[in-house]
Amino acid sequence: MKKIFSLVLLSAFSLGFSQKKWSLQECVDYAVKNNLQVISNKYNADIQAKNLEISKRDKLPSVSGSFNNNMSFGTTQGFQGSIGRNDNFNNSASVGANMQLYNNGRLKKSAEKSQYDLEASLLDAERVKNDISLQIAQQYLQVLLNKEVKKISDEAVANAEKVLSRAKITTEVGTTPKTVEAEATAGLAREKQRQKSAEIDIQRSLFSLAMLLQLKDYQNFDVQEVPLPSSLVAPLNSTENIVEKAFENQPQVKAAETRILSAQKQTEIAKTAFYPSVSASAGIGTNYFDSLSRSNDGFFKQYGDNFGQQLGVSANIPIFNKGITKLQVEQAKISESIAKNTLEQQKVEVQQNVQRAYFDANANYENYLAALEAEKSTKLALEFAEKSYEAGRATIYDLNNARNNYINAQGSVSQAKYNFIFSTKLLNFYAGIPLSL
Repeated sequence: MKKIFSLVLLSAFSLGFSQKKWSLQECVDYAVKNNLQVISNKYNADIQAKNLEISKRDKLPSVSGSFNNNMSFGTTQGFQGSIGRNDNFNNSASVGANMQLYNNGRLKKSAEKSQYDLEASLLDAERVKNDISLQIAQQYLQVLLNKEVKKISDEAVANAEKVLSRAKITTEVGTTPKTVEAEATAGLAREKQRQKSAEIDIQRSLFSLAMLLQLKDYQNFDVQEVPLPSSLVAPLNSTENIVEKAFENQPQVKAAETRILSAQKQTEIAKTAFYPSVSASAGIGTNYFDSLSRSNDGFFKQYGDNFGQQLGVSANIPIFNKGITKLQVEQAKISESIAKNTLEQQKVEVQQNVQRAYFDANANYENYLAALEAEKSTKLALEFAEKSYEAGRATIYDLNNARNNYINAQGSVSQAKYNFIFSTKLLNFYAGIPLSL
């Protein structure tokens, strides 16, 4: 009994898990967290963060120690030509420190450049997240559209079954020929084919969305059905405010602006090579010597007697380095120009994206209005065809043709509606409003 209860509980849990439906926000959050491209950009940002930390620590003194041991054996010629053994042992130990005192702010400027590089890298990661979020939103809406088309197909199948049922009755009583029943059967088969195609389109769009999310278990994947507005509102009359907002909040624009600052810092860094640099050094050390052939003072006594300290200040004054510094400064200025040009390119790209989304929104809205009129007309025509068919004044071919026109008009309304919704969501996104349904 316990085993049966456990199996039932496990089955219920599995069924509940398989029926989990994802919201748009859940899809976006999952992709942002697990997408490999996003993770790769995060690693790049981590590298820039370490570079910044290195730059900040360059201003600290560096301290190092050394410990050396040397032994030599053999004969050697003395000062007066005598030959004798020269076996000895040398030992030394020292600790030294070096610190940059002045380099015209090179270390500070390097740290500031690293900070800008880190900010730009983080903004690059944000752009990747935005791109993936937009792709997911578009594919999510495609799934919802396909589900709506499936509902239209289900309704068409139900109507076709009613027509076939009536055709069978009228054929049996002899009021209509066999061709009417045959055409009704064929009409039902066509609607079932459309229904099956709609089911496949849903699965295909869900699969595409699961691939964007990089899900392994895509077979049990599904999304929440979001109630969308029954009527749509016309888009704004201008894109100027949206473009300005996009320049302020889009990460690709802010990253390009930050890279200009980084390039300017690189120019300042290159110029510091024209100026002298001053460094200080300090150290302590001692040594021990043993000739191995005669008696010597003890190890610790020599270490104490030979203990010494040193302090030093040195200046490096550039005089001539073949004009390399000047060329490096010119290179850095070219990099500034490239960064400024990249900013203009990003602004043009964002502006075009906003204008394209605005154009699509208007076009899709006009399409939607036209599709609504077509839907109303074809619905009215279908109602007349149904009444005429029931009265015997229209053929089943006329009825099926009117029904096909109405179904196509319903599909056009749904397509235009979802296209318009995505265009408006895209405009809101560029205006700084988060994606949502």
